[in-house]
Amino acid sequence: MNKMFSLVPPQEHGQLAEMIAQLWHSAYDDLLGAAQVDYMTSTLQSASAIDDQIMNKNYIYFYVMSDGEKIGYCAVEAEEDRLFLSKLYLKEEKRGKGIGQKALAGVAEMAKRLGLSSVYLTVNKGNARAIAAYEKFGFVRTDSIVTDIGGGYVMDDYVYEYAL
Repeated sequence: MNKMFSLVPPQEHGQLAEMIAQLWHSAYDDLLGAAQVDYMTSTLQSASAIDDQIMNKNYIYFYVMSDGEKIGYCAVEAEEDRLFLSKLYLKEEKRGKGIGQKALAGVAEMAKRLGLSSVYLTVNKGNARAIAAYEKFGFVRTDSIVTDIGGGYVMDDYVYEYAL
């Protein structure tokens, strides 16, 4: 059986940032517009932003793997009692094939091994496909938040949580 997650080594953070830009444009251009996606990837998911999140915020970045191929990425942050699933993105051609559900199960297993009580995430209110996937897995909507990310942009999200 192939390993689903592979830790992203520091020397590949630039390569990861390039992958992220492609994944986010595929996922969000129709929803948010290319200009906001460019802003978000350059400020929140650049190689230096990834470095900062790992060094200063306890984030861990993984590639999502399938048959030895990097098909997406995942980022988590262990908090006091729960795991924050910050990012989970797959290449467009890999979506809708059950891989996301397997990745969510893997994230839940990480949280269990860490002795945490739940996994939570934020998802754009207009991202119907992702919302459906999270709800199918068993995540429950717990809140609604708007976060100013600068540049005249906000993230308008729902908060979802999965109890372990």
